[in-house]
Amino acid sequence: MGIIGTIFIGLIVGLIARFLKPGDDSMGWIMTILLGIGGALLATYGGQAVGIYQAGEAAGFIGAVVGAIILLIIYGMVSRKR
Repeated sequence: MGIIGTIFIGLIVGLIARFLKPGDDSMGWIMTILLGIGGALLATYGGQAVGIYQAGEAAGFIGAVVGAIILLIIYGMVSRKR
């Protein structure tokens, strides 16, 4: 998958994560895309560490959304402390 495909999937995953997590998450499109890409990476490497995925496998879409929700919760906790 090319960089454009990764950005598009990151945007979709980030939007779904923001939709599923209740509360006010004021961030722009760039942060939403980065959140989605980070969620996919978190799900892939976290799944490999736990043994759900093998090396070289990409995380599933649901795993990426769960990873993005986890990152969104962490982002909310960090941004409130400022």
